[in-house]
Amino acid sequence: MNDRVSVLFVCLGNICRSPLAEAIFRAQVEEAGLASRFDIDSVGTSSYHEGDGPDERTVRSAARRGVTVDHRARQIRSDDLHRFDYVLGMDSENVRRTRRLADATNPDANVRLLRSFDQASPPDAEVPDPYFGGPRGFDDVHDVVERACRGLLVHIRATHDL
Repeated sequence: MNDRVSVLFVCLGNICRSPLAEAIFRAQVEEAGLASRFDIDSVGTSSYHEGDGPDERTVRSAARRGVTVDHRARQIRSDDLHRFDYVLGMDSENVRRTRRLADATNPDANVRLLRSFDQASPPDAEVPDPYFGGPRGFDDVHDVVERACRGLLVHIRATHDL
């Protein structure tokens, strides 16, 4: 039995929301002293930015809060749906795209919206895409992702007895 929990965050281009979620969740896991128990990554449903680093606005917003975002964009692959225990989309369109891939490769994949782990969020709440907005949008997204990741960690700790 694998004693590690694997978490994959998914957005469209893998340069804003999903690498931010990966970095925030990684920081929360490290703060909880559980880094050795997790595999954490992020991907995009498109190949638009494959190989690119994270959006500088994401990096700056996270850095102001002490979170380092260090990632190279990649597109989701079918083996990701076998490898990760939790596959968390930032919005319903990326969840739909991911589920379509899962239906073809691993129908049992646990694909959900990230914000489903934020008790204060309404049902089906999404992480908004800050890409075409200003710097404030990146700060707002950081707040949203931080709350959802906190709820995700609580859920995983309870479910996996960590």
